[in-house]
Order: sequence, then C-alpha cells, then structure tokens
Amino acid sequence: MSERFKDSQPARWLQFSAPMLALLLGACGAPPDAASSAVAAKPQSGGTLRVALEGDPQCVDPQQAGNNTALNVGRQLVDSLTDQDPLNGAIVPWLAQRWEVDADSRRFTFHLRGGASFSDGTPVDAAAVKANFEGVAALGARSVLGSTYLAGLKGIETPDSQTVVVEFEQRNAQFLQATSTMTLGLLSKATLGLAAGERCQGQLVGSGPFVLKSFVHNQSVSLQRRDAYDWASSLASHTGKAWLDGIEYLIIPESGVRLGSLASGQIDVNTGVAPQDEPSIERQGLVLLTRANPGVVYNLALNESTPLFADIKVRQALNKAIDRAELQSIISRYQKPASALLASSTPFYREFSSLLAYDPDGARRLLDEAGWQPAADGIRAKDGQKLSFRLDYWQPTPILELVQQQLKRVGIDLRLNKSTISQVTALQASGDFSLRFLNLTRADPDVLRTLYDAAGYNINQRPPGEVDRLLRESAETLDSGKRQVLIDQASELLLRDGHAIALIELATVMAHGKAVHGLHYEASSRLQFFDTWLQR
Repeated sequence: MSERFKDSQPARWLQFSAPMLALLLGACGAPPDAASSAVAAKPQSGGTLRVALEGDPQCVDPQQAGNNTALNVGRQLVDSLTDQDPLNGAIVPWLAQRWEVDADSRRFTFHLRGGASFSDGTPVDAAAVKANFEGVAALGARSVLGSTYLAGLKGIETPDSQTVVVEFEQRNAQFLQATSTMTLGLLSKATLGLAAGERCQGQLVGSGPFVLKSFVHNQSVSLQRRDAYDWASSLASHTGKAWLDGIEYLIIPESGVRLGSLASGQIDVNTGVAPQDEPSIERQGLVLLTRANPGVVYNLALNESTPLFADIKVRQALNKAIDRAELQSIISRYQKPASALLASSTPFYREFSSLLAYDPDGARRLLDEAGWQPAADGIRAKDGQKLSFRLDYWQPTPILELVQQQLKRVGIDLRLNKSTISQVTALQASGDFSLRFLNLTRADPDVLRTLYDAAGYNINQRPPGEVDRLLRESAETLDSGKRQVLIDQASELLLRDGHAIALIELATVMAHGKAVHGLHYEASSRLQFFDTWLQR
C-alpha cells in the first residue's frame, strides 16, 4: 500500500493546532504583508532589488549553509523537489510533479517535470537529483542540516530520466518535508564536482530563477535573473521568469545605518529590523513584514565535554536563573519568551513553561549543592576557580546582556565576546567553546534531532543517552500520536536536564519600501524573491 500525493491535502504527518495556525496566519505586522499588497497593482518586470543583510553570509552554498543570512541568498539560486505551503504546511509540487511514499515511509518515488535545467544548460533529470542527494550525504558534517535529512540513506535508483526512487534503511517520517528545503536544493553536476570550499565562495550553478554573479565577503552578493527560467513552484503567483532583473545584497551590520538607508531609498529591503526601529518604520509608512520562525528557539547550548557543564546541577541552575518574562522588555513585540524548546509555530509543538520558570533561589541551592560558594565579589568559586565562562557570538541582539545580568544575580559570571560569524564558527569547529547561542529554523520537529542527536551533530558534545533513542524513534514513527509523545519526551529531557537553555522564540522582522511588492516568506521563514517586483 503506498500513498500518492493529493493536491488538496497536507502531508499526512503534519499536524497543526488551531492556535498554531492562528499564529502563522496572523504573524504579519501592520500594514499587511507585501504579498497581499501586490493584488492592487499589476506586476512590472525589471529593476534591481537592493537588500540589506545584517552580516556576511560566509558560505553561499545552500547545501552547506546553516545560517539564515546565507539561506536567504541560496533560496534564490536553487529549486527543490517539493515546496511547503507556509499557511497550512502542505507539501506541494515543484520540480517533482507528483510522488508516492510506501506504507513504511522508507521508499520515496518522485516523478520530475520536464524542461527544467541548470544555468549551464544541463538538464534537471533523475541522474542530477541522485548526484545531488548522494553529494549532500558525502558532505557529512559540512552539510549540517542535509546530513541529518539523509541519515540512513540506503540507495537511490533512477528507473528512467524523469523518475527518482530514494530508499532509506529505516522509516523516515521527516524526509518528504526535507525535500522542500533549500538544503536539498539542486546544483549542477559540474558544481558537485568542485571542492566544498569553492562552492562556499560562490562557484555555484543552480536550477533556480537567479544566478550568482559575484560574492565579496563582508560587502555584497549580486544575483542576476535567468531569462530562460520557467519551472517555478506550484505556490508561485506567476509563471515564467522572475520579475526582477537582479538582486543586490549589501552587508550592513549597523541597524541604524540600515534604518536610514531604507528611509532614504538607498536600499529596498531591510532583512534585520532592530526592535527599537519598528515604531520609526511604521511612522514613516514603510512596510513591516513579520513571521514567527518554526524550529528550535534561541537557546544556550552548553558544552558538556567540559567539567563545568558536565555537571547537571550547574546546567539546571543556569536554566532557573534566567527570567524569561523580563526578556520581553527588550525584544520585538513580534517575538516572545520561549515556552518550549520548539517554537509554537512548529508542527507538534507542546508547551513546557513549567520547566522554564524563573527560580533564582532554586538556582542558588543547586550551585551550593554543586560546591560553588559565593565569594566576596559576588561571583561563586570552587577549588579556587571562579564560576566564569565566555560566550563568543556574532548575532546582533540585546538579550545576552540582560541574561548576563540575570546570571550575575546568582553568582555566575558570563563573559560576552561579540565577534564575526567566521571567527565564531572557527572556534566552535575547533571545540574551543563553553557554550553557544543559536536557533535553527525548520518547519518540522525533526529539527531537534538535527541539533541534539549525540550520534549526529551533537551540539552539546554530550555522551549518548535516552534522548537519542527518543529523537531517532520520533523520526521513524508514522503514527502522529506516537510521534507527539516521543517529541514531547525528548523536549522534556533536553530542557529538564539543561542540555538546552531556551530563551526567546524568534520572529523574523523585516521592512521594505513602498515600491516593493510580492515579497513573502516561505515555510521556514526565509525570503522568496521569485514573485517580488518593483513599482518605480
């Protein structure tokens, strides 16, 4: 018995509660999002969209990239087998016109549309899909996300040029949604033959509506339209080529400069609106476009290979010492304190606020029990060592300074070191870190396994445990009720034992000028520019 895709139905494993759908549908700020405003005017072809990014993309290869800055570029360069409707989570056709999934969700058969090609003229056929998926698997840890999407890959068959059969060793409830992501977006065979580092620096030939012209670190990324493109997602509002002639991404780290540049018309889109700038943007009649990000909320991941964070009492004390309600005063009104490790817009979300309650006295008791005693300067010490550790981060955010103050109230010294994304990434890759500050966006709860599986990425560097079994089984079970229970149990363990210190639930907040129409978010809250156009 196999399941055939039906156009009007969501994938069988996606469950959305009424509150979650309300959040997805109501996430846009006032005025309404740009996609809806485009209805009142006729789209115009031409023009280059100027988009401000907060930081350097670092690696523009979507199969390797993990940060939103890079993926907002990569989405424009590659197409995927499927797409995911951001409103209801349904998996819909893109390069695959239809598909079948066997009863065990081990074997996935995709039937490709004809006529699609890479920008070097080679066809997007079954052999290309096979080469891409095998290439992602071969990247291993370099593909932080893709390596988990394809974990347990048994083999790929190509019975004909338009049919691809992907088979896994075990049940794989998450794979169909994974095929909608840009991480499994398709690159030409010539690109796949290049070194991973070359691809990161812009040596990319994709199947998408734009091609990469140039990439200069910490300055800009330039894309140009493909005039021959004519195989957009079934979610697109038009067919044929993109409306824009091109996209110019400008790296502008300072929020005030981005705000001024948008107001003066020097840029068209600001992808990183600071909370303090939101009122000014609205007063000027510019458009705020917001969406709650599904996936893992912003959290602190502690390096449990270190003696300090191998102690569960220290980890639990950090969790109790943080007043998440106080964080609301300094974040965007479209964001909110974390109520779980999964964001509330994620399928299978369940609230765990009781595990995130502010309890400074409880934190002090745990630190006392762990042997960390208050010293004269207020910072606790043990065996002559201060309870002090450093966080290297690159994200522009005010919340870490407030968390620093909260931890100090119970005798913990958090030292903050703001750096560049490349420097932070290098430190993390070498293992030279005490903790990490991160989130990960994906519209599927398997995002937990991507980050926390001890046999996979293992962001905590922790030894294997019960949570790994729960995460593995949740990715394999086809019963939505059982999957809910497994995800709940894994989430509870990760929070209760301090493997993840959940902080805030992210919402992407961007702004654009009145000339921009048709800009919208895809299901994982990244930007899709195919339908975007400029009214000059």
